[in-house]
Amino acid sequence: MKKISILIPAYNEDEVLEHLYQRLGKLANDNKSYEFEFMFVNDGSRDKTLQVIKEYAETDERVAYVNLSRNFGKEIAMIAGLDYVTGDATVIIDADLQDPPELIPEMIKYWEEGYDDIYAKRNSRKGESWLKKTTSKMYYYILQKSTHITIQRDTGDFRLLDRRCVEALKQLRESQRYTKGMFSWIGFNKKEITYDRDPRHAGQTEWSYGKLVNLAVDGLTSFTTAPLRVSTVMGFIVSLIAFIYIIVIIVRTLLFGIEAAGYPSLMAVILFLGGVQLLSLGIIGEYIGRVFNETKQRPLYFVEEVHARAHKKTR
Repeated sequence: MKKISILIPAYNEDEVLEHLYQRLGKLANDNKSYEFEFMFVNDGSRDKTLQVIKEYAETDERVAYVNLSRNFGKEIAMIAGLDYVTGDATVIIDADLQDPPELIPEMIKYWEEGYDDIYAKRNSRKGESWLKKTTSKMYYYILQKSTHITIQRDTGDFRLLDRRCVEALKQLRESQRYTKGMFSWIGFNKKEITYDRDPRHAGQTEWSYGKLVNLAVDGLTSFTTAPLRVSTVMGFIVSLIAFIYIIVIIVRTLLFGIEAAGYPSLMAVILFLGGVQLLSLGIIGEYIGRVFNETKQRPLYFVEEVHARAHKKTR
């Protein structure tokens, strides 16, 4: 009997876990030809998330969990879960029930047909503001134009991964992770399915705009050097314009006796050049910062407690 692992990163999700557990239980009961594992990753929750998960684990052998030593963020929580899942295939799903567990049987069907990565694309995004939808669309457009791999738009982490995809992702150990790009980078045989995303079932999202901006920067700096190329081109263009402007001033002064503009124009040029330089230094700094963090070679996470059928080494 093949095993399907359901990987659920959870951070302060005690209000929604009961609904999630009931729907996952129904999913398993309706698909008895497969063995199921519910792998929760508690990412340093401050509420009763861990307590609730432990209660489920005491009475349900399908429930396993990894309790991280602190909050490391969802990207790290996902790789921690992938390190511990034991299924032939793994489905990653958020605990907030915006992604319906009822879609998983369709994923399993395509997996049985030979697909390795069945990802769910959102037709609609209920409960999200116009600003968030618009900025997301712009971001994915920029990312796709600046990288050489195909990035799926309107696609999150909700997907089924074959075991060989899981093993491939486990080899990518960078600390500043952009898993959505990694799914594309590893390749393998992919299949798209579509669905309408629901609003959160309960609680509040932990994804503030600040965290989303950080994730976007990680995506751009992880999978493309285009920002560095842009800063180089901008520097060349500004230098060329400045050189032409100097020539014009010299010619006007020598031929027509027109005096060069004074303080206001000088300050405008200085501020413009300073802004371009600071922008370029900031872009370079982002890449240097990533190099600095990766050269430390620190473990991605530490585990405080594991409840699973097969314990593995803490990473």
